[in-house]
Amino acid sequence: MLTHPTLNQLHELGLHGMAKGFKELEANPEAASLSHAEWLALLLDHEVTLRRQKRFEARSKQARLRQPACVEDIDYRRPRGIERSLFMKLADCQWVRDHRHIILVGKTGLGKSWLACALGQKACREDYSVQYHRAPRLFAELDLARGDGRYAKLLAKLAKVNVLILDDLGPEPMLPEHRRDLLEIAEDRCGRGSFIITSQVPIDQWHQVIGDPTLADAILDRITHAAYRIKLDGPSMREPEKLLETA
Repeated sequence: MLTHPTLNQLHELGLHGMAKGFKELEANPEAASLSHAEWLALLLDHEVTLRRQKRFEARSKQARLRQPACVEDIDYRRPRGIERSLFMKLADCQWVRDHRHIILVGKTGLGKSWLACALGQKACREDYSVQYHRAPRLFAELDLARGDGRYAKLLAKLAKVNVLILDDLGPEPMLPEHRRDLLEIAEDRCGRGSFIITSQVPIDQWHQVIGDPTLADAILDRITHAAYRIKLDGPSMREPEKLLETA
């Protein structure tokens, strides 16, 4: 068989996964017993796998997740209010397809950001676009965009993302312009995209964080009515590290 010309043609066509699979099958003596259909099926599997991996790598790079987390590594042994059945349900990403949201609240040290990144990483694996932002830094970026004419463009970019992670919303009261920013972002995602929001502040106190009662009602109506609310509680996940440091 003319191995090299075939490999060259596959690479020229951009079928790099099939080329890799072809090379592996050629080197495997047991492949001689395979039918043409079985050969083709295996080559296509290689191509699909490679393309999925490349899409995931691109999605993951675009997401800029703060932590390298994945849902398979969630620690359910430590008491902090995590329900295994709920997170297994969330891992199928139906909530993204339904344009629902996830809100994680609890005191610092309980792994809210890690869990948000784990769910974001799973969404990347399911080929959804994800972006991670610490809420204070996003509002600062919007402030700069307001001043240099990029504001509408930045809002439009955020609106296109399937899953927008807002990490550490609050606890300080919002400035008036940031309330309006959040309302615009929430409005753009209403029925079209999903949030993952983490906060140290309980949801029933978000009115105080947002500040303006009218805007708070409008924002919370767009976010909380279609959200999975997860309240974390328990000892800090960082405590073992502190004990080791002082030992």
